[in-house]
Amino acid sequence: MTKYLVSGYIGFDNFGDEAIAKALVEKILSGNFDDEYGIVSSDNEEKFITLISSNPEKTSSLYCVDSCKMLEFFKPLINSDVLISGGGSLLQDVTSKKSLFYYLGIIYLGIILRKKVVIFSQGIGPINSTIGKFLTKFALKNCYKISVRDEKSLNLLNNWHINASLVKDPILEIDVPNKNQKGIVGVQLRRFPTLSDKFLTSLADEIVKNFSDKRIEIYSFQDSIDLSVCEDFKRLLNKKGLVNVEVYRNLSINEVFDKISMLEYLIAMRFHANVVGIKAGVKTLAIDYDIKVKKLAEEFHLPLLELNEYDFSKQFDELIKQGITPANI
Repeated sequence: MTKYLVSGYIGFDNFGDEAIAKALVEKILSGNFDDEYGIVSSDNEEKFITLISSNPEKTSSLYCVDSCKMLEFFKPLINSDVLISGGGSLLQDVTSKKSLFYYLGIIYLGIILRKKVVIFSQGIGPINSTIGKFLTKFALKNCYKISVRDEKSLNLLNNWHINASLVKDPILEIDVPNKNQKGIVGVQLRRFPTLSDKFLTSLADEIVKNFSDKRIEIYSFQDSIDLSVCEDFKRLLNKKGLVNVEVYRNLSINEVFDKISMLEYLIAMRFHANVVGIKAGVKTLAIDYDIKVKKLAEEFHLPLLELNEYDFSKQFDELIKQGITPANI
């Protein structure tokens, strides 16, 4: 039996991180993880997975694996063969130095206990503190294997003389059903400092102009960040005469996939919402709040809304005329 312990931003009801956990569990169970990262195990060997989570009961139920609390990982780590840190952006101190030291602490313990420590599909940085850079660099130099999800992270590690491979986001490997139905438009929004009322008003006007005869579904992927703006946007659409509008919250991973797969159109901010739309063959319009969303839109030729622009007629024309099939990515 090979035992895997997974450290990540799990159990916080963030769709992207939960979908990464799902993809990772599937990759381990299929044997693809072992093949890609050089983990020696028999094809018939049982694989035992434990996820470190802020909500172990929910996590175990979602992924049908074992789970432990965030500060109770020491025993599972001792009993593990492989420690996997990732994906997402765990090793950065912009959000919090405490979170960086927490994830590094687990990695250091794995190294000390002589586990095979794998950094899985992470975005490394930004790391602004001197101590944070030193500790991260030293930890990564002692890991078994490292993969990163973007060229910026790869270049940073190259500058640190650390070997790493560039891989696609794990969610790109998840199979998403294609159930596209006419008459449903999905909107996925999140709070962001430069997301203005003027932008939202312009977006609402364009939706009323083009989709007044359709059902509008608005998705909150992480309620602490998304829900308030989603509810505000629903009220805005209602004031402009659209009544067939619903906000969805607390959706499971599979419910998100199912909802998006049934759409005719998707207008989305979050990177992983756009990925699921592409995978499901939904006509998708991306909102550029992050460079990774812009790069995704460029790669798959999606129309793109800029947060500092307010005339969206061209992009909506492109969305409606878009010919798209489920992407083989």
